[in-house]
Amino acid sequence: MAKKNGKKAKEVLVVASKVKTYIKGKNMNTSAESIGALSDKVYCMIDDAAARTKANGRKTLKAQDL
Repeated sequence: MAKKNGKKAKEVLVVASKVKTYIKGKNMNTSAESIGALSDKVYCMIDDAAARTKANGRKTLKAQDL
């Protein structure tokens, strides 16, 4: 992971080319910061789902946790 402002930058969790293609299919453009913002949302979703998984006494994250 690259460092950003002295801190480790999070790895992008989405495939930028796939996201851009999907958005292009809606006759729209993708801004430079949108991929990072989308990835941040995915991190939040996973963190919340992981907390629910642990609260339910499991180690396997399931679709129902999302």
